[in-house]
Amino acid sequence: MVEQKAQAAFQEAEGMCARQRAELIEARGEVAKRNARIQQLEEAREELELIKSSRSWRLTRPLRVALRLLRHRGLGAEDREKMRQLWRRGAGTQAESLPPPTVVAAPDLSAVGDVNEQVMHVMPQAAGRRDYFIWSVIDWHFRTQRPQHLARELAKAGHRVFYISNNFIDHPAAGFAVESLDDSGCLFQVNLHAKGRPAIYHAAPSENIREQLRAGIGQLLAWTSSRACVSLVQHPYWLETARVLPNAWLAYDCMDHHGGFADNGTDMLVRENELMRTADLLVVTSDWLYEEAGKYNPHRLMIRNACQYEHFAAQPEHVFKDAQGRKVIGYYGAIAEWFDLDLLEKVAKRFTDCLVLMVGADTAGAQKRLQHLDNVVFTGEVAYAKLPFYLAGFDVCLLPFQVIPLTLATNPVKVYEYLSAGKEVVSIALPEIRQFGDLVRTAGDHAGFLAAVAAALNAWPDAARIAQRQHFAEEQTWSHRVQDLLQGIAALPEPRVSVVVVTYNNLDLTQLCLRSLELYSSYENLEVIVVDNASADGSPAWLREWAAAGADRHLILNPDNRGFAAANNQGLALASGDYLVMLNNDTHVTPGWIATLVAHLRHDPSLGMLGPVTNNIGNEARIAIQYDDMDGMLSAAADYTAHHAGQLTSLRTAAFFCVMMPRAVYEKVGPLDEAFGIGFFEDDDYCRRVEQAGWTIACADDVFIHHNLSASFNKLKQEKRQALFEQNKAIYEAKWGAWSAHKYREQKNEQ
Repeated sequence: MVEQKAQAAFQEAEGMCARQRAELIEARGEVAKRNARIQQLEEAREELELIKSSRSWRLTRPLRVALRLLRHRGLGAEDREKMRQLWRRGAGTQAESLPPPTVVAAPDLSAVGDVNEQVMHVMPQAAGRRDYFIWSVIDWHFRTQRPQHLARELAKAGHRVFYISNNFIDHPAAGFAVESLDDSGCLFQVNLHAKGRPAIYHAAPSENIREQLRAGIGQLLAWTSSRACVSLVQHPYWLETARVLPNAWLAYDCMDHHGGFADNGTDMLVRENELMRTADLLVVTSDWLYEEAGKYNPHRLMIRNACQYEHFAAQPEHVFKDAQGRKVIGYYGAIAEWFDLDLLEKVAKRFTDCLVLMVGADTAGAQKRLQHLDNVVFTGEVAYAKLPFYLAGFDVCLLPFQVIPLTLATNPVKVYEYLSAGKEVVSIALPEIRQFGDLVRTAGDHAGFLAAVAAALNAWPDAARIAQRQHFAEEQTWSHRVQDLLQGIAALPEPRVSVVVVTYNNLDLTQLCLRSLELYSSYENLEVIVVDNASADGSPAWLREWAAAGADRHLILNPDNRGFAAANNQGLALASGDYLVMLNNDTHVTPGWIATLVAHLRHDPSLGMLGPVTNNIGNEARIAIQYDDMDGMLSAAADYTAHHAGQLTSLRTAAFFCVMMPRAVYEKVGPLDEAFGIGFFEDDDYCRRVEQAGWTIACADDVFIHHNLSASFNKLKQEKRQALFEQNKAIYEAKWGAWSAHKYREQKNEQ
């Protein structure tokens, strides 16, 4: 999208005197947007008053108070959990009929100040449909272009869409404001807090801003309750922030050749290269970008621009007409650095009997340059809804761009829209115009361009020709493009993950563990390998049935108890995954855990081993969290991990109740040391070996796994356990020196 830099020019013009008409029009536009938002707030306020006067509002007041206290953290952890229990008991099955939550919306982005509460209808996340977070290049209300069209069509397809605006709220604390964009409960614009309201176009975010944005997204995720996501990134500024979403694919919607913009710094281009290289899917809009993208990423998908066909094909009630009755040679869109002003001047001078109508914001000084020509008129910025009024009055539509690297990579939206109205179109010969064939007149130089305009003006209106243009446009809509995007995301290859579960008795816990893997992994390319160490409680028989009941289930039944290390080695040797997991059978996993762990390891090649946070373990992975049952666990875990999205805590030793490592680590470090027998210290030992091989170890604060802790060891007598501990400690210290006892993390009141 070549027009994105126009907004940067507007932002830089703030505070300057309104000397040019474009700046005046921008100011009027801002006033119009603010008036529209005020009207929305007034309507919302009236709706809220009606709700407040209802009987259900009065009856549910205690529950709303409880939720508001929870949201604003006015209670301690224990009291908050009691309030959650009260909510569950009080709401019961009637929760869906209660009024929707209130969300603070801040229409004034220059400061938070006093804001009004707005009733916000939010649909729950649909089963099997990922939430889309669009990391935008423009604000929703700036100018309707590709980002808004894709967002609308994704919402129509049943996905919740959270459009992250590039306009920040100037505030030192993390947070966000949300605006509902339609009545579906699926489409929202989000304005994040960022101190100083930095512009996204010229420089990467500072470390402080990145952390503020990450924390703000954590708060947003706690509100959206998103469990499976797609990050659709449209500008390199968002690189780190877009990666924090849980269970997410990351797609880079590469709309432009960023190197072609004069104001892009080197660091921004470096960031774009990283995005292109590391994105799960690289979406491009032109053949030039497709070839360029192939240098960075094999997972490419061509999704050209398109049109909202009905918006432009239907004849509007009112049509622009020149007051002097002249034919109209027209253009609409940004008039910016890529515009060929020399060519435009030649058109105006050649066709003096025609009106040359320029509709759009002028940041290239075109109006000043051509002010001596009486037949050239500039309207300034025009709302998307009014474009058909002008387009219907055009006799010939222009695309007078320079042939430069920026435009060589450009797939112009407006050509699809011009053709939707069946219009004659004349364009400079750019690579992306070839797809339109003879539906668009093209020329390689100025003389040829003028000749093409003359031919278009003299062409007799041909109904068949008009229908041909419109038929082409009708097959190139944003709905078509979104279907292509959804299919591209669905077809992405998942890295193979192998989960090894060692069992020794405790069949009830094993059943819960394996059931949770089935329910909450949300991962297709997964194999589960169970190694049983001669259980005597009926586990072998049940495990045989389990293995036979599903694909990618493997079972090893040992005739004797080979111990934790040896049994895991058996499973790891059988595993085929790109990522390997060792998981205790006394655990209960939570939604999206696998994809989130994999994403951390993929984005940080220095990580050799990664574990989750948990309720019960002897090191820094243990967090302060409260729940009474597994339903409560899922709710509390979701809240905690959302608020800690993207965060890692460095560990010296990862406890092996649950760890994931890339296959490359396993192949270099090798199997667990079986000298540790039944258990104790094999995890400490393996972590030393991972460190020795050059990798780091961490805990993912955005993945929670419930752990019952030493369910098998608890059946050993205390004397035997202590003897085993001392024996294995000696083995460890003989290899690595004095053992340092594990520590707990410093707990904060985060619930």
